[in-house]
Amino acid sequence: EVQLVESGGGLVQPGGSLRLSCAASGFTFRGKTVLWYRQAPGKEREHLVSNLSDGRTYYMGSARGRFTVSRDDSENTVYLQMNNLKSEDTAMYYCNIQGFWGQGTQVTVSS
Repeated sequence: EVQLVESGGGLVQPGGSLRLSCAASGFTFRGKTVLWYRQAPGKEREHLVSNLSDGRTYYMGSARGRFTVSRDDSENTVYLQMNNLKSEDTAMYYCNIQGFWGQGTQVTVSS
């Protein structure tokens, strides 16, 4: 069974950092593109990052300069390091691989 599990979300103060994880079971990350999205209440899902299997990574506007993706293929896990978080980063964060979605992890940025 293919399963993606995001974790690492939580409550953080503005300016803080979080590292989200996306762990896969039932298939391997190796050779696959990993996408990160988020969705805030009342808003459409927003594409944040495309991490290609060849190592190239493309960050969309909201993620550029503050978010960094890394992957550990041996652990079948992809990470999203988020720094200098702002209140507008509050959302549910999801990873997507070949059309499979995890359940998401909630990030709340608030003082």
